[in-house]
Amino acid sequence: MSPTAEPTVMSGKTRVLGGITVIDTPLITRAMDYARVHSEPYLFNHAVRSWLFAVRLGQLQGVPHDAEVVAVGTLLHDLGLTDSFTGPKRFEIEGADAARTFAREQGLDDGRVRLIWDSVALNSTPSIGLNKEAEVALCTAGIGVEFGFQYDRMPPNEMQSILTAFPRLEMKRRFADSVCRIVKAKPETTYDNFAGDFGERFVPGYSRPSTVEFLMNAPFEE
Repeated sequence: MSPTAEPTVMSGKTRVLGGITVIDTPLITRAMDYARVHSEPYLFNHAVRSWLFAVRLGQLQGVPHDAEVVAVGTLLHDLGLTDSFTGPKRFEIEGADAARTFAREQGLDDGRVRLIWDSVALNSTPSIGLNKEAEVALCTAGIGVEFGFQYDRMPPNEMQSILTAFPRLEMKRRFADSVCRIVKAKPETTYDNFAGDFGERFVPGYSRPSTVEFLMNAPFEE
């Protein structure tokens, strides 16, 4: 838990978005605008749904957390898949660096910035993210709902309300296409993460080395 985390799950001004009650602050509005400007519509909707899922899971489980950190982390978690933030690193790190820059420019302290960076960097590694601080874990869980994880925890009427407000817009195909573009452009960043799964499934000729090969071919005698 960050030192600035809210003592309750929901406090301050709120609004209803996609049928879910969320906190309403200038920081979250700016993060939402930032995601909208830099993302294709399907990716923006995915980010907002991920936030709403994270919020609702936190409410249902009564998890105390910094609600602004969860909002910024989920809303900006896929910046690395956009044309605005491309670079030599794996896409999660490019996105995390971009989210960190945004958070610092908004005046957030180092502890909150670190949680946002971790939330984005670990968003596709739930085996780690779910075991981090509450904010990181909620971001990871909310994003995971988009892939079917903990789907059954969401009440069906609330799920429908979120999907109506922020439709998926061919999410499966478009997301796969976005990741495959990265696989083709910089395959060296995909060998130790889930992007390689898309390469193996959809990109002809793609292959990634095994960690076993690295160990056995390491320049040591034994």
